[in-house]
Amino acid sequence: MSTLPLSQDQLRAQFGPHLNLAPPGGWLADPTPDKVVETHCCFCGQQCGIKLKVKDNKVIGFDPWEEFPFNQGKLCPKGVKRYLQGNHPDRLTKAMKRTENGFEPMDWNEAMARTTAEIQRIQQQHGKDAFALLSGVSLTNEKSYLAGKFARLGLQTRNLDYNGRLCMVSAGAGNKKAFGVDRAANSWADIELAEVIWVTGSNVAECSPITTDYIWRARDRGALLIVVDPRITPLARTADLVLPLKPGTDSALTNGILHLLHKWKLIDWDFVSAHTQGFEEALEAVKDCTPEWTSQMTGLPVEAIEKAARIWGEAKTSFLLHARGIEHQSKGVENVLGCINMVLATGRIGRPGCGYATITGQGNGQGGREHGHKCDQLPGNRDISNPEHRKYICSVWGCTDEELPGVGQSAQEIMNAIHAGEIKGLMLLCFNPLVSLPDSQFTREALSKLEFFVCLDFFLSESAQHADIVFPSALHEEDEGTTTSAEGRVIKINKAVDCPGDARPDWQIMVELAKRLGRGRFFDHFTSPEAIFNELRVASKGGTADYAGISYEKIVKNMGIFWPCPTEDHPGTPRLFEGGKFFHPDGKAKFIPTPWRPPMEVVDDDYPIWLTTGRVVFHYLSGTQTRRIGFLVEQCPHPYLEIHPRLAEKYGLVEGDAVEITSRRGTMVLPAKVVKTIRPDTVFIPYHWAGALSANRLTARHLDPVSKIPEFKVSAVRLKKTTKDQFSPELADLQRMAFEARSTQSQMPEQVF
Repeated sequence: MSTLPLSQDQLRAQFGPHLNLAPPGGWLADPTPDKVVETHCCFCGQQCGIKLKVKDNKVIGFDPWEEFPFNQGKLCPKGVKRYLQGNHPDRLTKAMKRTENGFEPMDWNEAMARTTAEIQRIQQQHGKDAFALLSGVSLTNEKSYLAGKFARLGLQTRNLDYNGRLCMVSAGAGNKKAFGVDRAANSWADIELAEVIWVTGSNVAECSPITTDYIWRARDRGALLIVVDPRITPLARTADLVLPLKPGTDSALTNGILHLLHKWKLIDWDFVSAHTQGFEEALEAVKDCTPEWTSQMTGLPVEAIEKAARIWGEAKTSFLLHARGIEHQSKGVENVLGCINMVLATGRIGRPGCGYATITGQGNGQGGREHGHKCDQLPGNRDISNPEHRKYICSVWGCTDEELPGVGQSAQEIMNAIHAGEIKGLMLLCFNPLVSLPDSQFTREALSKLEFFVCLDFFLSESAQHADIVFPSALHEEDEGTTTSAEGRVIKINKAVDCPGDARPDWQIMVELAKRLGRGRFFDHFTSPEAIFNELRVASKGGTADYAGISYEKIVKNMGIFWPCPTEDHPGTPRLFEGGKFFHPDGKAKFIPTPWRPPMEVVDDDYPIWLTTGRVVFHYLSGTQTRRIGFLVEQCPHPYLEIHPRLAEKYGLVEGDAVEITSRRGTMVLPAKVVKTIRPDTVFIPYHWAGALSANRLTARHLDPVSKIPEFKVSAVRLKKTTKDQFSPELADLQRMAFEARSTQSQMPEQVF
């Protein structure tokens, strides 16, 4: 059983998170690098260009890569400090096994042999699907592609999925329903040409900071900005119109806007007639969505709703952006489709300054959801249930249809099956579900029930602490490959340094394990990331995400290539849908009706406050990397409860007071952060921490029926003022670490500055 071998305090003392406060050799070491490597940031889906400075096989700093077109040298705080995750005291360098005394190093071959034997034992006793694989989408396209192939032909299981299931899948499903393809419709260059920019469910300035620059450039040209969010985020404070709606009412707002566009005759009928289907059905679904009804549902004034509809409807060019705020819901796909209906109704897509995009959250969230490590997908964004799609991939992989498993379970469903005893073994690649999945106590119980749990990672995450075997894998800068940015631009990740100790790239570990499982014939030819990519190109050929014409050389020469790129002489496709041509067989886009329904959980007398969760600028996802970088922890050491002054007064709370937050899943105690930039009926908690400080102690396992994304953004809670002695020991530890980081900073020699 995969229970913790030691207490949390003992594991933290041994494996961290500890803070890295300085580059190798300290701040006064010789800064002259042996080489400078052009590559990309390891964090969010912006995939900003960066130059890593290397000395003695260690990353010692960075330079701006001003020539790279997307960010032109600009970086957020995480990008600036990303190099401090290398040469880290917590870095895993040896294979390890769990013992009664904690984790101990073990011989690599022994670790491989035991892992192989346990996989075979479980599958012989319980069936192939009793072993599952979960992976992350900070992995390169090559590793993502390989993870899908390895799970299906190496492990021979249908049960694989990825942590993109917690990120962009609602957008992907909505895009495919409406457009027939899953990608941002435009490169970000079109943002600055728009007259109106509508941002909904996206804290752009903190979660995708470089996108802010594009919006500001549009503002400099006179563009109007509308921001929709329960919180008045940093970007919203600069907006022309802010719509702070109730959590979970996004589709009510988009339905109300579509209602007004039709009422006020602001529909582009020429575009709708020539290039779309289903508009009458979409209108029927919103016929009763009057401004008064929309106001009642969303909590927004009628005047604000009408003003937003007028601004949007009368614009000549526009760009609509959304992110997890509308997607992390049990009706996330409907929210996305409501936005798309607004775009299609005005005909502003597929031409300069007219676009639509989801802002991809994870490093390779776009590429990772294209090439086969989703439970229902094959490379090229093909459907694993489609006989023709299966036939083509079987021809590329050299397997029969009988050898290719069918649709598996999504990430949360896999964890549910583990908890129910249906899945007995798990392989985890760069994914921290104990922090990332909702209802973390349920996840902890599930992990403890596994008969065998193997993990590949470069730090011992909170989830990996439950593993039986841990293999040390590669950091971003320790391998090469490709990723695909939020724009749909395929870019090249270049290796800067070698892996330390026995650590190896994930692809090498998967290939070795496949061979030991007797499945080497499907993987023997993978001798480099480029070899994997070249097979990916063939596997994607003819799919909607067609990479066939993209090569490493072509990517480097052009600083990225936008897919689809079907042939080697094709320049790539920065802007989709030009000429009103979409990816459905008839070439038309589809309006999808989005009749209103409430969230799965609503406030009531017992739980009267809305809870929403999200990111802060100084941390990334589960915090496995950023909670180990001193500067970032110094700036934001721990979570807090963001609360409006009126609500704080009701509970007798002032800044810093201890407040107990309870949902139907669990309870936690956090310091209050009293702000005017949130609705008075709503509270917010950032989600980057683990254990007693995990926001996902409170969130629910409700899933969108189409995308299977959990409803992170809408929960009901109650509040209670308590005493500061109820703060968890973890909070005190983080406050101490932040104080030590500040003290170190204050003692730095003047030469550093």
